[in-house]
Amino acid sequence: MITGAAARIGAAVARALHQRGCRVLVHCNSNLEGANALVTQLNRDRPGSACAVSADLSTISGVDQLIAASMEFSATLDVLVNNASRFYPTAVGETQAYEWDDLINSNLRGPYFLSQGLMQALRSANGAIINVLDVHAQRPMPGHAAYCISKAGLAMLTLALARELGPDVRVNGVSPGAILWPEREVDEAAKSAILKRTALHRLGDPADIASAVTYLALDAPYVTGQILAVDGGRSLNI
Repeated sequence: MITGAAARIGAAVARALHQRGCRVLVHCNSNLEGANALVTQLNRDRPGSACAVSADLSTISGVDQLIAASMEFSATLDVLVNNASRFYPTAVGETQAYEWDDLINSNLRGPYFLSQGLMQALRSANGAIINVLDVHAQRPMPGHAAYCISKAGLAMLTLALARELGPDVRVNGVSPGAILWPEREVDEAAKSAILKRTALHRLGDPADIASAVTYLALDAPYVTGQILAVDGGRSLNI
């Protein structure tokens, strides 16, 4: 299962895991058109290997809905990728309570209760959970306090679940840097400034994250409780 997989990084992860032979459940919140298009493509390559489910993971009912859909799609679950995330600015002094709830619930509470609800299925399969974080989980981005706090919580969730669910389930994280620009407009000067603070001086690619997730999910049987930075060296100089 890959949450937030209708487009961008999540879609790249779904394709990568599918290419490795996995059946994939493609979750989306509202972009069902994109999720269905991806599933159609994957099922064209391998019939019956993918399905799409829409659910709002900022609500407990949405989490429960996705858990039920997962069990209907497959009796077993080998990999859960908590990728779904909401991102927008919340300046301190101007943050509204509903913004706090939205970001924390989507980016932290949702992954926690989804992991909890799928825990037994993952244990039965000796499976893996991969959480997709952000370089700003460690170092705050100005004007985005609530978002950064939610991702910092997801980092601790990664470590806590690795401790709690071992030895049956491995839990790791991937922390992207500048991979894709936000869907909201970013001016060229800001883009240039970000890339100058990245050791490799260039934008990454969703495939970079997908390969890291695939490694941790399928090829790292003795790795748990780790957060892999895939940021071109951005975390060296923020």
